[in-house]
Amino acid sequence: MHNKDSQLIFNILESANKILKYSSELGSYKEMESDDLSFDAILMNFIVIGEMANKLSDEFKSSCPDTEWRKIIAFRNFIAHEYFGIDPEEVWEIIHSKLPQLIKDLEHQ
Repeated sequence: MHNKDSQLIFNILESANKILKYSSELGSYKEMESDDLSFDAILMNFIVIGEMANKLSDEFKSSCPDTEWRKIIAFRNFIAHEYFGIDPEEVWEIIHSKLPQLIKDLEHQ
């Protein structure tokens, strides 16, 4: 693994864990949506994850074939460009169904 990849992975994990922290006190996507500070922080960290994922080497991405790198990057682009069209229920679902697996996969690299 490239040294650059190590730093990018660290940044992805840091942002993913922040998202889990910021959402842990919220009981539903509706609570998340109504808490502007938490929702904004969560979305910003998803942007960071997508930015870092986009910078990972192709070699590293190939070593993690089960990780949906294109979807991660596309989600970043969607948040950055369609900010007011974001579905909080979808964000909530990603936090709970996809983010823990991403963390698990990257912690084992």
